[in-house]
Amino acid sequence: MTGAAGSGAPAIGICAAVERVSWGVWDGYEVTLAPRSYVRCVQRAGGVAIVLPPDEAAVEDPDLLLDRVDALMLAGGADIDPSSYGAEPHPETKGTWPDRDAFELALARRALERDMPVLGICRGMQLLNVALGGTLVQHLPESIGAETHRSVAGTFSEHHVRLDADSLACTAAGVESFVVWSHHHQGVDRLGEGLRVSGWSAEDDLPEAIELPGRHFALGVIWHPEEDESSKVIAALVEAARGAFSAPRGQKGDTEAVR
Repeated sequence: MTGAAGSGAPAIGICAAVERVSWGVWDGYEVTLAPRSYVRCVQRAGGVAIVLPPDEAAVEDPDLLLDRVDALMLAGGADIDPSSYGAEPHPETKGTWPDRDAFELALARRALERDMPVLGICRGMQLLNVALGGTLVQHLPESIGAETHRSVAGTFSEHHVRLDADSLACTAAGVESFVVWSHHHQGVDRLGEGLRVSGWSAEDDLPEAIELPGRHFALGVIWHPEEDESSKVIAALVEAARGAFSAPRGQKGDTEAVR
């Protein structure tokens, strides 16, 4: 495959976070950004990383941007506005950016229609679920009784994950059971249309991976593979964009609500 970037390297669009930051003499400056760890993983796998900031024009016509990339990465970041899935905000749902939500939902839905490779990471997995009509648990400690997945602010928590051996998640990760890095307080509630859960937390059975059977590569993981140098997940996305990734065939999964 010839990359959309104009070379043999596939172009991976990484959706940017929107945040207010401070540096030098500037305080509370609004920026669009992506952690460099995402970019490095794409580049190490032979891809070209292109950061995609929210764009109102692309909400109306996602192909404006999708025509320029070979795969889409829905990256981590702030909580998704609960209005996106018809819910009232929980007191612990904070820092939402509705314009980012609208942008990424439009890109995700159109990318799936085009059968473009899509990888959602942390917030990105949650957004993939919402894009297909699913809902979220807004504060997991209330439902699982522990801060297992976000124990300390600003740091990643370690825990074990198990994957369905006959799944895209397992094929991409290359292992069935391993330790992951995570930092989130929300998770999948009602599963989006057509999705299946293919990975679970070993400690509490929380959904850790979701995928859309019938697509070439449509995967969401709640952990952070970009923080793990041994992870193969982002490299699998790049391979899918290159046309060199073989997903498992004939997957069937339960698309009922996850409770």
